[in-house]
Amino acid sequence: MRKKIIYSLVLIVVCLTQACDSYLDLQPENGTTRDEFWKTKEDVQAAVIGIYSGLLNTPGSGTTIAEYSFMYGELRGGMVGAGAFSSDDQRDIITSNILPVNSVASWGAFYTVINYCNTVIDLAPDVLALDPTFTQQQLDQYLSEALAIRAYLYFTLARAFRDVPLKLDATLSDDDNFQIPTSTQEVIFAQVVTDLKAALNSAVEDYGDIPSNKGRITKDAINAMLADVYLWQEDYTNALMAADEVVNSSAGYELIPGGPSWFTTVFARGNSTESIFEFQYTPENRGPFNEIFLNRPEYLADASVLEDVFGLDFEDPENKDVRGERASLVPGTNEIYKFTGLNVDQRKSNQESDTHWFVYRYADVLLMKAEALNELDRGDEALEIVDEIRESRLAIELTEEQVTGADKHGVRMYILAERARELAFEGKRWFDVLRNARKDDYAYIDIILNVAIESAPANQQQSIVAKLQDPNSHYLPINEYELYTNKALVQNPFYK
Repeated sequence: MRKKIIYSLVLIVVCLTQACDSYLDLQPENGTTRDEFWKTKEDVQAAVIGIYSGLLNTPGSGTTIAEYSFMYGELRGGMVGAGAFSSDDQRDIITSNILPVNSVASWGAFYTVINYCNTVIDLAPDVLALDPTFTQQQLDQYLSEALAIRAYLYFTLARAFRDVPLKLDATLSDDDNFQIPTSTQEVIFAQVVTDLKAALNSAVEDYGDIPSNKGRITKDAINAMLADVYLWQEDYTNALMAADEVVNSSAGYELIPGGPSWFTTVFARGNSTESIFEFQYTPENRGPFNEIFLNRPEYLADASVLEDVFGLDFEDPENKDVRGERASLVPGTNEIYKFTGLNVDQRKSNQESDTHWFVYRYADVLLMKAEALNELDRGDEALEIVDEIRESRLAIELTEEQVTGADKHGVRMYILAERARELAFEGKRWFDVLRNARKDDYAYIDIILNVAIESAPANQQQSIVAKLQDPNSHYLPINEYELYTNKALVQNPFYK
């Protein structure tokens, strides 16, 4: 967490790559100190936009938040294999051969953006007394965005590392305390809920344009996050309520029927009626995806994904789940296509590598609602949601499961399988597997073990399964650099 030099948030914002969407265009006036900058509502707005820009391209980090989210959520989920340009560290995550020196287990980029959020939360209220045109409502809305993004980042860290340092005030100088112990996952989740509830009170429903509504924090984005956190807390009543807030939103989310233009509408263009919150990459501020999935592929879809996840109809090759071939992956080469394709026939050029990172989509919320319903013994209603999504996506009969609403675990596994189809390679799979495995104090650890058995190389299955018997192994180690700079940290017992 500590840097030799603590850069001003303003300087960071000035140095960020500009983007074409209006809410990313704003740059602050010259000035790099607190006294020079935090004077006007425009300064506050620029700092908030700096938070979003940090999500896209975090200064000081060669790896974006989207890339970390992909690695944390996919590399251990059984659906991703190593590409020709994978690093040894990435391969080790895939095979659960993880050591504290692994560079993937680095949280620096997250804490950089968390500090942006903390800086806005700490300093923006003082501007209210300095700028008579700055209203309480505007301040509250900006604070809502900062709180929600901070919550999202801590939620991601707690799912990946379990126990992490919780810092809720801004780091503004080298004199600040960097010796911060970890807080438990339960404490982090509780703080995430607290922040999201506070953010909800002043959240924006409509910014007036689609890129902002899909790329900035809204009430619906917050409720989607709340539903997700509540599932991890096994608070299914509140998870259902939060999901219903999105389902019943005036924004009018809907599933777009599967067809020739479905992929282009939902993924290549983004910001569709299925979108809730997406990182807004543009041709001027391109994402990392062409590089890591196409030009120098670091990751591939596991060879079994097309058949085992989406299904193959050998009698009728034209009978296809719209989410599989030339949507999630390319048959034969196993290229991950979701973030590089323009349509079912063409890829985007490097200059057009603007596919968004999809944080929450409507189908995701529907499946979270189904999960909550099932855990509340309303399995028949959960199955209705699964059927609705499958019909929209042209899912093939081969992947349909014959379960009844009374079979809670059967419905649970059906929803998990449907999430694999719907959210392939969107940074969800390992977290979905882990969340379901740990229900009722790891009553379903076999979910994790079965994923390992199905995806691990034959000569490594036994050792990988043995490691995964220990729940501590389900989380990443604290990187050695963090242990060196922060003496208050204690390593995850599995990695000692």
